[in-house]
Amino acid sequence: MQRTLRGYIPMALIGLTVLMLALLPTIDISQIWLLYIFHFFIFLTLANGWNLLAGFSGLLALCPAAFIGLAGYTMTILTWLKIPFYVGILAGGIVAALFAILISRSVFRMRGIYFAIGTLVLPEILRLLFLRWRPVGGGQLHGGGAGYMVKGLTGITMQNTYWLGLAIGLASVIIIAIILRSKFGLGLAAIRDNDASASSSGINVFRLKLYSFIIAGFVMGVAGAIFYTYQGFIEPTSAFNIKWLMTAMLATVIGGKGLEEGPLVGTIVVVILHFQLSRYANISLLIQGIILVIIMLAVPQGITGLIRDFRKEGGLRALRRLTQKRIKLITNPRKD
Repeated sequence: MQRTLRGYIPMALIGLTVLMLALLPTIDISQIWLLYIFHFFIFLTLANGWNLLAGFSGLLALCPAAFIGLAGYTMTILTWLKIPFYVGILAGGIVAALFAILISRSVFRMRGIYFAIGTLVLPEILRLLFLRWRPVGGGQLHGGGAGYMVKGLTGITMQNTYWLGLAIGLASVIIIAIILRSKFGLGLAAIRDNDASASSSGINVFRLKLYSFIIAGFVMGVAGAIFYTYQGFIEPTSAFNIKWLMTAMLATVIGGKGLEEGPLVGTIVVVILHFQLSRYANISLLIQGIILVIIMLAVPQGITGLIRDFRKEGGLRALRRLTQKRIKLITNPRKD
């Protein structure tokens, strides 16, 4: 009986946390805190999507900005056609998923670093295309490469966008949890370890990779559309910016790539970095890149993985083993 009750305690705590987060906008709380938490929801969704690809599927996809930008533009243009923004958010996710299907045949032919480079150039291609897009109506002062205002947001408050962010953040966590506890998740684990062996075992490698690509594209796209609903304006340079990739990678690597709890922990750190580094706008990406490299070298398993090692082996023993491993990697990397 006690074991059964203990099993329900984590679920109860999670439910209580979600309820508290949902009720925050209804109490007298500073708007800046709502903004911080809203960014946490968006970044968490991006990290979960990228962790599904790089951490669980073995796909080092460097194109989150393509999904985010396409979804954001879809939502924005639909508001110009007098379609409600919430319909545009869903449509944006669908367009991002369709884009994932469209490019899958080409990019999945590549392997390793070639796949990474192939996906990295996609946002840049889209950025150049949208920069050359002519303004709607031709004679307007904005539109096309100059960007678009999101229409139909009259009466939409920070609280409304906060709840939208909470919804997609929670949905991304639930989706990952369901996938990891299904046959689909077992298949992805086999592919991540060795896709050739997985294929010889009867697993349809292309189909499972495609499914994860589509799911990640849809989830990231919806998050991007919600973000631009909050921002109220979209333009190519920010929509297809490498900062989206850096955010997803940082949150995943800091928390622990390939670990279910990793993005949750890493996103907390990334949100703090995001607002602290905003004063260094010109070099913020450089600073984030340096942090990413340091984390990958010093703690490749991330914060969550490090905590697991501490629990499993004992604090001092885990720290000693980690230190010895890092020294060995630095002094003699070929034999590690």
